[in-house]
Amino acid sequence: MTTIAITQNEGDAARLPGKRAAAKPGVVGFGVNANAPWIVVPLQFVLTGLVALGLGIALVLARPDILATYHYNQYVIATTHVFVLGFIGSIVMGALYQLVPVALETRLYSERLAHVHYWLHLAGVAGMVWMFWKWDMKQVGHFGCVFGTGVALFVYNIGRTLVRVPKWNVIAGSVVSALGWLCAAILAGLMIAVGKCSYESAATLSPDTLLGGLIHGLRSAAGLMARFDQFGAMHAHAHLGVVGVYVMLIVGISYKLIPMFALSDIQCPARARASIGLLNLGLAGSFVTILLRSPWKLLFAGVAIAGLVFYAVEMRAILRARKRRVLDWGLKYFLTAISLLGVISALAAVLSWPGLPLNEFTGQLENLYGYGAVLGVVTLAILGMLYKILPFLVWYGTYSRHIGARRVPSLADLYSPWIQAAQFAVYLVALVVAGGGIIGGSALWVRIGFGMLAVAFGLFAVNAAKMLSHLVWPKVQPLTAPAALAKKV
Repeated sequence: MTTIAITQNEGDAARLPGKRAAAKPGVVGFGVNANAPWIVVPLQFVLTGLVALGLGIALVLARPDILATYHYNQYVIATTHVFVLGFIGSIVMGALYQLVPVALETRLYSERLAHVHYWLHLAGVAGMVWMFWKWDMKQVGHFGCVFGTGVALFVYNIGRTLVRVPKWNVIAGSVVSALGWLCAAILAGLMIAVGKCSYESAATLSPDTLLGGLIHGLRSAAGLMARFDQFGAMHAHAHLGVVGVYVMLIVGISYKLIPMFALSDIQCPARARASIGLLNLGLAGSFVTILLRSPWKLLFAGVAIAGLVFYAVEMRAILRARKRRVLDWGLKYFLTAISLLGVISALAAVLSWPGLPLNEFTGQLENLYGYGAVLGVVTLAILGMLYKILPFLVWYGTYSRHIGARRVPSLADLYSPWIQAAQFAVYLVALVVAGGGIIGGSALWVRIGFGMLAVAFGLFAVNAAKMLSHLVWPKVQPLTAPAALAKKV
């Protein structure tokens, strides 16, 4: 396999005539890789996700009560799905289409299936959010099936890709785990939607017909869901999605990305495997105990937290062994995000405490827990990795064909590190301000915090626009004559 590895510090090599950027051990470019799919495949998901992030922030700015009051109402659920499926889901699926082939050294099974998945994903998420807002659960179920069909294609595509992996490792194991939890989360969500529908037509339809059998089956499923507490079912479903899919992927993929960009290696493979295994075990037990409102949920929360402790110890060892001493802003974003897992874990332990009363304060703690996990850990990690993924995609799509024939910009030339640093500072302050508004039940402070998040998103949008502009207006220059170049040096 031929790989051109280019990092921000290797941009000068990319500019020189007739040269390829020197590939360093353990460094693989996201896009500059023989296994990478056509850039449109991940890029369409990434851009859709960024639009959804802007929409989600705008919704909370318009309705800060979404986070300043308890979270079980139609507007909260609709907005949550904008963030969790529209933003995070889109970015993660697009990133996996790019990262799985590159990180695991194989080719994506089918780009055509990925394109079909995109349109099903777009229609399904948009329809679900709108129907949640209207609280038409029947239509939520219908659009959920559209979304689920797209996910089935995604899981099949990534699964067939994983079959080709030449060497199975902890990264592949985490991806498989996340795919399994994704399927479980969708099934749980559809079951919750089924449980909130009525099936009057079952009285007039025979169960022996195709339609009648379907309706009677759905009514039976609704009867099953009626046995469970609705808050327990909702929280169990949320943990499958956020922890099982997104946190699992952050943990697993970072075992590839952090060594890649910090120039290091996994220091203890057994410790890395233990982190994935304990996280899976804790999540499985947490799902059941949360669903049943069992006091044993504290035990399984502890098991999952133990997995994250193994992960933190391994990350620290990887970073201590790194060859690249100075960490760029993309890695700072990502490492800050995984540091916030400690705060979220502490909140999880508190909320899992047996006999904890559900009052106004604990309700706001639950809001803070969900907000911190989604916008603190997962979103900050995604923004950090987008500063790695997006420049590679744009650079590869625009400049790879010019290598050896024209002078081209380096990755660091595609965006502004000053804007990147300002965004990071504003985002962290915004997280604290909005978090304070949530715990205090203050719509004003939630709005101020999300206003600052909007500023941070605007700064990211400026940098993203700078990157994407190279797709439309490439900045290539004629080759510098060797003699002139030597003279200049």
